[in-house]
Amino acid sequence: QVQLVESGGGLVQAGGSLRLSCAASARTFSNNAMGWFRQAPGKEREFVATISWYGSSKYYADSVKGRFTISRDNAKNTVYLQMNSLKPEDTAVYYCAAGRTRSEDGDDYLYWGQGTQVTVSS
Repeated sequence: QVQLVESGGGLVQAGGSLRLSCAASARTFSNNAMGWFRQAPGKEREFVATISWYGSSKYYADSVKGRFTISRDNAKNTVYLQMNSLKPEDTAVYYCAAGRTRSEDGDDYLYWGQGTQVTVSS
């Protein structure tokens, strides 16, 4: 069964940190690139970060570059998003996704999690 489950969201003050996790089934995780996306109320979904299967290639949205770090542990079928120096504009529901291609385009991803809420207070 295809499954992606995010965790680690919550409420944090501006300047704080959170680490999101996304646990996947082996079938979903194996040989797939992984991505993080987010959607704020009233806004379209936007790309955050993506990582290749071996973890050697990573790409970030300009808005999070230098503050967020994507990583993965293939032995645990888990991808992480370390978020530092959080800003109120980072408030959104964060989704992880799996797909064959490391991409900024959400349409390139085949599988999606249910999302986890991140709220950053000013």
